[in-house]
Parts: sequence; C-alpha cells; structure tokens
Amino acid sequence: MKKIALFIFVCLLPSALLAQTKTTDELQKKFKDAFTLFFYKNTLRMFNQTDSKEFDEMIKNIEKMKFLMVDKSKDSFGPAEYKKLKGGYASEAYEEIMTSRFDGKTFDIYLKDKKGSSLGTVVLVNDSTNLYVLDILGTIDIRQASKLFSTLNGNSDIAQKIKSFVDNGNKEQKHAKKIIIN
Repeated sequence: MKKIALFIFVCLLPSALLAQTKTTDELQKKFKDAFTLFFYKNTLRMFNQTDSKEFDEMIKNIEKMKFLMVDKSKDSFGPAEYKKLKGGYASEAYEEIMTSRFDGKTFDIYLKDKKGSSLGTVVLVNDSTNLYVLDILGTIDIRQASKLFSTLNGNSDIAQKIKSFVDNGNKEQKHAKKIIIN
C-alpha cells in the first residue's frame, strides 16, 4: 500500500510543481477569447534569434510560462476587474514588488518566494487596449521584465510568425463556422 501511495505522489508531484496561478487560470476561463500561449525553457530559447547571451541569462530561471492576452475592448475588461485581478495574486501569497511604466504600458510585477512553495513571478502589462499576463514558474530579473515582454510581443521573427499563425487560424475558424452555418 505504501508503494502505491508513493507512486501516486511521485506521479502527481510534477503536475503540482508546474501549476500556474489560480488567478491566471480563472482569468483565462472568464475570458475564453483570450489569446493564450505556453512556453517552456526550450521554447523560450527559440526567441533568441541572435544568440544573445543577455537573453539566455534573462530566461535561465524560467521553467514554464503562460502568456495570456485579453483584448479589453472586446471583453469589457475595466479598472474594477484589474483591481480584482491584482487582489487575486495577493491572496495567493504573491507580493507586489514593482510597478513601472514603459512605452505607454503599466507593468505590475508580483513575486512568490515562500518556503515550501515553488518560485513564481507574475508580470501584468496593462495598456488602453490590452491586458497581458506573463505567469512564470520560476523567476526573472525584474529589471528585464519589459525587455522579456517586448521580445514576446513582437520584437522577433518567431513572435511575428506566432501572431500570423494565430491570425490565420482565427480566419480559417471563422470561415469554417460560415460553412457549417450555410
């Protein structure tokens, strides 16, 4: 019986360690049209098209990351929802460590570094049209948060290809819906 319990514990442990925050998961469920991507360390390395040692250093402590983008105009996401979102991270023992502005965007960075829990970092990027969430299992140098976001948001060939792929997929999906309806 002990062997079975140990086997189950060992099997479930990796999934528990890779869990994203409950607040991010709830946000994704609430806004089903949100654009979501998952990145692992090797996937993030693909963004380093110039073999930059600085970029490799920036992502070295990231095990997994969820990138979530909410179109605030379509999903009617306002200041009250943003305040509630920030409160959700605080209730999960994330501590707000920095707020800054960069290129017309507000960056709120949260860190979870408690004994007995895995390290986590959440970067909220808020502007007039979109909310971006970088939910990271691991840590990043907070001084580099805006650079990581910029890289993921379109300063590389791969990011542009991902956006094109998603846009084409949405067009094909809409076309498929029209075919089904007609």
